[in-house]
Amino acid sequence: MAETSSLLRNHTGYRIAGSNPALSAIYIKTPRTAGRFCLCCKISGTLYPTGMTVSQEQISDESRVTSYENRGSLLDTRYSRLAPARNTLRSSAHTHGQTFSTRPTPQLRYTMPPEKFRQGDAMTDTLTIARPDDWHLHFRDGDLLAETVPATANVFGRAIVMPNLTPPVNTVAQADEYRQRILAQVPAGVTFEPLMVLYLTDTTPVEEVERAAKSDFVHAFKLYPAGATTNSDSGVTDPGKITHLYAAMEKHDVPLLVHGEVTDADIDIFDREKVFIDRYLNDIRRQFPGLRIVFEHVTTSEGVHFVREASELTAATVTPQHLLMNRNDLLVGGVRPHNYCLPILKRRQHQESIQQAVLEGHGRFFLGTDSAPHARNKKEAACGCAGCYSARAALPLYASFLEQHNALDKLEGFASHFGADFYRLPRHTDTVTLVRKPWSVPEVIDAAGEAMVPFYAGQQLPWSLG
Repeated sequence: MAETSSLLRNHTGYRIAGSNPALSAIYIKTPRTAGRFCLCCKISGTLYPTGMTVSQEQISDESRVTSYENRGSLLDTRYSRLAPARNTLRSSAHTHGQTFSTRPTPQLRYTMPPEKFRQGDAMTDTLTIARPDDWHLHFRDGDLLAETVPATANVFGRAIVMPNLTPPVNTVAQADEYRQRILAQVPAGVTFEPLMVLYLTDTTPVEEVERAAKSDFVHAFKLYPAGATTNSDSGVTDPGKITHLYAAMEKHDVPLLVHGEVTDADIDIFDREKVFIDRYLNDIRRQFPGLRIVFEHVTTSEGVHFVREASELTAATVTPQHLLMNRNDLLVGGVRPHNYCLPILKRRQHQESIQQAVLEGHGRFFLGTDSAPHARNKKEAACGCAGCYSARAALPLYASFLEQHNALDKLEGFASHFGADFYRLPRHTDTVTLVRKPWSVPEVIDAAGEAMVPFYAGQQLPWSLG
């Protein structure tokens, strides 16, 4: 339940949430106080925290409350006026000497109005878009490629392939070798292009930037602050001291992809993105105005603001986990290791900033799954690995989110157009089709002989690939 609670909202400003299959909660945002009043409707009909009683029937007669299945399916979100519950809430608030507003929150457009939802069968049953691309992806290497490459290539036409292997992909020659290993795992009859990225270090020579620019398969350099994430120990120790490399990338028009976090031990993990922007990224953007920069897997409102306010040469990728979840989905009710990623999930206010950029169809925020496989025993451990493996479910997840917010028309731009435009690559002319047919994300995947738990494991989605 907690995994999907943060994204199930409707146009009224009410939020459907819960922590077990028998519990739903309606949160009403309070514009004047920015607080929340929680009406928890258990089977018993108990109202918390006021102690009043509301029957399940009173709510469900006019308001079709979300039903949950498998810890919170996206499938059964229902939209309504929730009038009886609202009236009861007003009465309860008056009794307890407080006033709670039931007006909608103005900042976000949440979901389709009830009258549109009620059309039911009139809604589209298929959705065809230009083939999408994944602009941030981890394939790993070796035997894992037999799982990760087909999972992506069967859906996406291209993918920006992260270079944080062991050892990292530092040179054009190494990138070519890695590319050949990837292409060897592309299924027969499938056209897929891996877009290779080189790993920046303190000692990367300017000549390597020149070689990358001349290559037809290396498309960017990746800046990992040393120690920021998986296999980043060889990364840059001080991003402010490699300006000669930024200058070379600007000169040769090679994009810089940024993992935007500091790694200082005294900086709180939830503040590391903001501090990176203040300490490094603002200066890089100002000093190199012609350099294309992608703020990878943006996670904060400060990151969203940075991209919005920067020039057209600045963009960001958006992952399923940072779009659909916040830190409650990692920590409430117990630590959920398969929702653990880096950068770590942040507060709801940051999640909402990311959602808003996607929902409005901002052309410099585009799909990048950051799909990152780890064996189950490496995630469910005393010191678990960071990363969510979402490749198989990514497109249905994005579509399900956008449909909930009456924004399915934004999917093609977000998934298929904006990234290609930023990287100055042609848009695909072939298509993929999503079908309104429920399917469940596998509970476990056999990857290279080891069990791997994918993102949203065991949960049912309303869209599947045709």
